Amino acid sequence: MLVHGVWSAEGLAFWAESADAVSPAGRRRSGDGQVHPFAAPAGDIAAVLGLDEPPSRTLELLLPGSAKEPLPSPETGRLPETARPRLRLWRVPAVVPSAAQALQVPAGHGSTATMRHWAAVADFARDLVRRGRVVPHLVPGAPHTAASDPGAPHTTPSHLGAPRTAASGGGVAGAPLATGPHPAQEGEAGDVMAMWAVPVADARAVWRPVVTGADAAYFRELALAMPPACRTSRTERPSARVLQEALEAFTDALVRQALTEPLVARARTPHERWLAALTGDANACPDVPELRQELERWHRSVAAAEGATRVCFRLLEPAADDEWRVELALQAADDPSLYVPAARVWDGEPVTGLPGRPERELLAGLGRAVRLYPELDQALRGPRPSELALDTHGAFGFLRQAAPLLQAAGFGVQLPRWAGRSKLGLKLTTRTKAQSAATGQGLGMRELVDFRVDLAVGGETISEAELAELARLKVPLVRVRGQWVELDDRQLKAALRAVEGARTGEASAEDILRHVIQGDDELPLVAVDADGVLGDLLSGQAERRLVPIGTPAGLDATLRPYQERGLAWLSFLSGLGLGGVLADDMGLGKTITTLALLVHERAAVPTLLVCPMSLVGNWQREAARFAPGLRVYVHHGSGRDAARIPEADLVITTYGTAQRDLETLREHEWRRVVCDEAQAIKNSGTLQARAVRSIPTGTRLALTGTPVENHLAELWSIMEFANPGLLGPRSRFRTRFQEPIEARQDEQAAQALKRATGPFILRRVKTDKSIISDLPEKLEVKEWCPLTTEQATLYQAVVDDMLDKIDGSEGIERRGLVLATMAKLKQVCNHPAHLLKDGSRLSGRSGKLTRLEQLSEEILAEGEKALLFTQYAEFGTMLQPYLAQRLGTTVLWLHGGLPKKTRDRLVERFQQDDEPMLFVLSLKAAGVGLNLTAANHVVHVDRWWNPAVEDQATDRAFRIGQRKNVQVRKLICAGTLEERVDRLIERKKALAERVVGTGEDWLTDLSTEELREVFQLTAEGVG
Repeated sequence: MLVHGVWSAEGLAFWAESADAVSPAGRRRSGDGQVHPFAAPAGDIAAVLGLDEPPSRTLELLLPGSAKEPLPSPETGRLPETARPRLRLWRVPAVVPSAAQALQVPAGHGSTATMRHWAAVADFARDLVRRGRVVPHLVPGAPHTAASDPGAPHTTPSHLGAPRTAASGGGVAGAPLATGPHPAQEGEAGDVMAMWAVPVADARAVWRPVVTGADAAYFRELALAMPPACRTSRTERPSARVLQEALEAFTDALVRQALTEPLVARARTPHERWLAALTGDANACPDVPELRQELERWHRSVAAAEGATRVCFRLLEPAADDEWRVELALQAADDPSLYVPAARVWDGEPVTGLPGRPERELLAGLGRAVRLYPELDQALRGPRPSELALDTHGAFGFLRQAAPLLQAAGFGVQLPRWAGRSKLGLKLTTRTKAQSAATGQGLGMRELVDFRVDLAVGGETISEAELAELARLKVPLVRVRGQWVELDDRQLKAALRAVEGARTGEASAEDILRHVIQGDDELPLVAVDADGVLGDLLSGQAERRLVPIGTPAGLDATLRPYQERGLAWLSFLSGLGLGGVLADDMGLGKTITTLALLVHERAAVPTLLVCPMSLVGNWQREAARFAPGLRVYVHHGSGRDAARIPEADLVITTYGTAQRDLETLREHEWRRVVCDEAQAIKNSGTLQARAVRSIPTGTRLALTGTPVENHLAELWSIMEFANPGLLGPRSRFRTRFQEPIEARQDEQAAQALKRATGPFILRRVKTDKSIISDLPEKLEVKEWCPLTTEQATLYQAVVDDMLDKIDGSEGIERRGLVLATMAKLKQVCNHPAHLLKDGSRLSGRSGKLTRLEQLSEEILAEGEKALLFTQYAEFGTMLQPYLAQRLGTTVLWLHGGLPKKTRDRLVERFQQDDEPMLFVLSLKAAGVGLNLTAANHVVHVDRWWNPAVEDQATDRAFRIGQRKNVQVRKLICAGTLEERVDRLIERKKALAERVVGTGEDWLTDLSTEELREVFQLTAEGVG
């Protein structure tokens, strides 16, 4: 079942596609729309999402398709049956939970593009609320309650805490939440309370997000990236409008979760009733137009749009005296290096890049900023404000409260380099006890070590006398040994408690490790000095500090030096009862290193290895080749027999089988559980991830070349498998690491995460010559192929036909037409028969096929082998017999429809037979997991336009075991969209890596003129 999220009139609704299709006889029309033949029942959707009886609805969605059925979602893997989709109305059962419930759904069900997008929107809303980027508002219209409206928020326990606010600690978006009007509005509005008349209509009290500066840029990115399927409910609306509505609903629900106490005890006046409606389940209150206008002005003032310039605030340290200064300046919004102090602006000196009247921009910006930073009013009392003088407390307030608010609102802020870094913390020193020193690498995590805790600034310890002096001064910013340090009351009290408590003693290595990893929220650990194996572990350099383990007896291979170090690291963690993540680059031999560990241990209890189905045969072959003494049993398929498990040294199974046979696997004793391609468990909420984590075992090992693909939550999930509980609960990981690093690029949090995970992750890359110096070179060449006259005619006909249709379409229909056009043009570039599907002859009709024949002849003449990758299984089916007949040689063909035994037989033949041959492969079926080092040529017949996917396919040959230089050729038809997209990727590499990774959908957002330029056939394209 594939769950989708769509924004409806009642909020975020969820519907799903089921694998079970309804027969044509079972389809029926209902009202204006036809019943979606693959839609799942609402009850099944609620069960999958874990929702407790949410309201169900029937939604009418505009979806592309034919008169018979809608196009299947790309995630289903089903091929569309129509080449010319049209938007039609389809009716689907859906569930519409409350906004608070909906916020909890997308994170664990991100298998579709819509669900991943709503998860990003939910994270954005959480970040805005956490930073206090919200304001209260009054909206006219019918009120609603949680009981009557499925879109209303519910009050539930919150992990967010109250939103962080202005200096008073009780405001939102930089303004205090008082019972009267905002102080800055007193002069404009007079006594607003006096104007509040008897309410004339009902309204709703809501919380609205304030999106400015960097947040506004991210909002635009989210709107552009919104899949059309997120907004297909009945009538399409602009993505920005849908995003705004969703963000407001999520924000309102989140703030209500955080505000668990009512803002007023007894609501009597209209104003108090509005305040009371800002918390709890019901948001109904009287409509007071004057209040609504004041709130609207407040929202506009804090959400003022950015122009070409912005006001910038720069905090300057005191030179000799105790006076800090905030320098005021103008800064170009698109070029932060253009920084002009206010004094120069007032002098009237023209500056290139600033507007004609920069003093107006400066005054207007300062007027907006004073609402967020009231202390600025002191500087504005003078005729030409250029700076603000502060004492130490004022400087600390600017650092902690004003600077984040100003920066979030789009103002420029420049702080000293030490800001946010040099803080009071703890330094931990541990020493191995004398009686256990002789145990060397055999130290267990339960053994005792001596420890000492000292207070420190950076890496420098400070004495109790120095701490007492800091407490006496009672200032939040102090200079300690030449460093400025932020020291608030909370930290100071925590430091004094640390001094009063046990500063020396002994504890188990396990307790010390958990303290280092999980840290202390009040007084962070800033330095660690440990010896022995605990020092090796905490250094993050254990792999290089340990004595390498040579190739163990019974392993029919010779380990490379870095593999010997990796084996020592794995054995070291195993001896401590800890798990690890072997994250070596693809092709560096994670498989053989793991087999070496099993041979080295000679454990009496079996190891369970869980991997994707496509790698089962590879593990069987590698174990038989390199570790023939290991007893291997594959627990998969209809003939699996759990009674054979105790007799094996290595039990291989798939993720799907592990989930189905969980209870059986839990009954057995395991020395270790290994997850290969561990990105399969990167989503901690999936059934297979939970199943694998729940199998009892001594230690665990994750094998993956990509421990983080999209976000840091994936790293937590993999680490939670390897060492359960070591990083703490996911909610704490999110607030401590994920949100600071991803949302604010917090360097201190990034270093703390590296210190926490470094001991358990071993990552080496094959481009590092210190790791592997004898891996051959990879030479990439672009082969430019002309079109034949027939191809050129077909190409132009497709462009002319489709551009007219694209120009007259919009929304999801337009996107579908663009993707269909690209597919057709790529098929034309391959061969006319690929597009026409008429079974006609292949010879002499395609410039690309002609060049492929030439390359294949040259490769075979040299007695070598080649991999030919195509993304189209139907084209591979055409190529295999044609090349075999034309070249008189063996041509193998591997695609996703082959059973496992056939795949294994083809791979073995290609690797073992000495004769030159070609291997045609489907990119999706063979792009990962296969070892095909017998080939030293790789040809990408048609481009996938995702560099990462092509590189993974190339790495089937460019990996350890390869003895020759690997030549990679990418066939591109000159003068066609293939050339222009290739140029676009090369020109905008960073953008391509970010958005092209989802496939080719990024091209669908281009305008018709831009598409015309991409699709246009130029003269050099015709041969």
